[in-house]
Amino acid sequence: MPKSTPPFPIVGVGASAGGLEALESFLGRVPEKSALAFVVIQHLDPTHKGLMPELLQRATTMEVFQGKDNLEVKPNCVYVIPPNRDMSILHGRLLLFEPAEPRGLRLPIDFFLRSLAEDRQEYSIGVILSGMGSDGTIGLRTIKEKGGLVLVQEPASARFDSMPRSVINAGLADLIAPAGDLPGKILEFLSHARVLAKASRPLGEKEQNSQAKVLILLRAKTGHDFSMYKKNTLDRRIERRMSIHKLDKISSYVRFLQENPQELELLFKELLIGVTSFFRDPEAWDKLRDEIIPALLDTHRAGVLRAWSLGCSTGEEAYSQAIVFKEALEQIKPEANFMLQIFATDLDRDGIDKARQGIYPANIAADVSAARLRRFFVKEEGGYRVGKEIREMVTFATQNVVKDPSFTKLDILICRNLLIYLTPEVQKRLLPLFHYSLNPGGVLFLGSSESVSSSTELFAPLSTKLRLFGRRETVMAEPVVFPASFAPALSGEPTASAGAKPLPNLQSLADQVLLQAFSRPAVLVKDRGTSSTSTDGQGNILSRLRARPTGLSTPWPAQGSGLTWESPFKKPFGKKGQSPSRVSRSGRTTIRRGWISRSRRSRSRRHCGGWP
Repeated sequence: MPKSTPPFPIVGVGASAGGLEALESFLGRVPEKSALAFVVIQHLDPTHKGLMPELLQRATTMEVFQGKDNLEVKPNCVYVIPPNRDMSILHGRLLLFEPAEPRGLRLPIDFFLRSLAEDRQEYSIGVILSGMGSDGTIGLRTIKEKGGLVLVQEPASARFDSMPRSVINAGLADLIAPAGDLPGKILEFLSHARVLAKASRPLGEKEQNSQAKVLILLRAKTGHDFSMYKKNTLDRRIERRMSIHKLDKISSYVRFLQENPQELELLFKELLIGVTSFFRDPEAWDKLRDEIIPALLDTHRAGVLRAWSLGCSTGEEAYSQAIVFKEALEQIKPEANFMLQIFATDLDRDGIDKARQGIYPANIAADVSAARLRRFFVKEEGGYRVGKEIREMVTFATQNVVKDPSFTKLDILICRNLLIYLTPEVQKRLLPLFHYSLNPGGVLFLGSSESVSSSTELFAPLSTKLRLFGRRETVMAEPVVFPASFAPALSGEPTASAGAKPLPNLQSLADQVLLQAFSRPAVLVKDRGTSSTSTDGQGNILSRLRARPTGLSTPWPAQGSGLTWESPFKKPFGKKGQSPSRVSRSGRTTIRRGWISRSRRSRSRRHCGGWP
């Protein structure tokens, strides 16, 4: 969007059977100078001339236009989709397409609302009126993800209530009212949103305490701590709920939460941002099927591979993983028998329950090809059920990744569009945990807006564009922080004193016992030769000199140890194709890729596979 153009909200209105009456009632209540633009997407007979602009012009004082290619959308105007066309929006201009699907399978409302969400972000508003089927529900999910507003005609007032009920059952509706009341709801919401935007400033102590109270009330109701979410995410989502209820102060919202416990559930759903779809970013799934999975199978003789779909919402991505694994097996036809066991987890218990059922609306046809629908789904009234073969590959469970134990010994870990909502500190702790959870050679699959930039020593890019990364074989300089120690105390809660000794971590104690009992003495050396980490007993091999040449950080062998350096730190360690650096031998002590160790007699060394 050009910077010179002030943003204004665009309202996408979807309707089908019985929609004309609802549209007339809706547009008839919109003020002439609302500063909003309206785009009407209705299921039209492709063989009839488009008369909708003329019919709607009788109901409103705004100008009504039929959509055309590259037509700029302006405020205080109405635009109507022409017959036998799909329509989208880019940089505020309408674009027309030949329908890709035959009549009866088209989803023009979803098609437009998705593009509206991407183009207008938080300035996108979606409205669903009377109609049959579920067209529009997937598009509204995207609007919700981008922070836009979702409104639905009250089912009792609609001639056909299937479309409104589909949105309500999906938990996406922010406001529900008769068609004629919805314009007033939109204007009230925008009015309070502008008030909050003007008052936006760094929170004072009083406001910070009120926000902490919101989080404490939320945790008491749901058992989940959202203090590790990014502040901007928390602020936007809380302010959005305040605008819906026409509240100007966060302290008033605290009181509202105390008096209306059901609002805590709605805020919980708002913060989860459970937006997903089958095969989101199709190119990435194709690469997973055609290259990544075959490469993983090559490293296994046979048996069960393990995957974890983290933040799975209602299960679409977990089932997508199962489907592409089946397709990969059918393509390469390996001689050995392979299976994939998928663990899929999320905070939202309702989402997990829906995922277990494996029932989805008919409009998943926008994301799932006809061939896949025939092969992996069963057609049911009003939608599709995932086939038993695929459902049995996935185990669903509620889980909080920042609090509960993680799955381990994984070959694939899918965590898409969760990290972007967490603070950088939590992200930096989760990525080492993901590295720990993956097997050597395992694959990490992130969302389109996420990266491993803070942990490049742990993961190698397989495709940066598609957010696919391979687990590097590396030794972490710091121990993995396990979930139980992630959560900080909320404001106003008692905290441990600074001088208090922390309780011992069971994992750390076990690691120490194993290292002392079974490991060879070793020193981990950084790229410039500084000692970073060591196991007990390394003093028997090396000790630092009290004096060393000025400007060098390299630790020097102790006098009499029989070791001499051969410039092992002049080149970076571990580059592909580079021989390990060594020191001269005295007995059987060597340095390999930055590790100084004492080899054991007739002990073979086997390289564990990993991404370079």
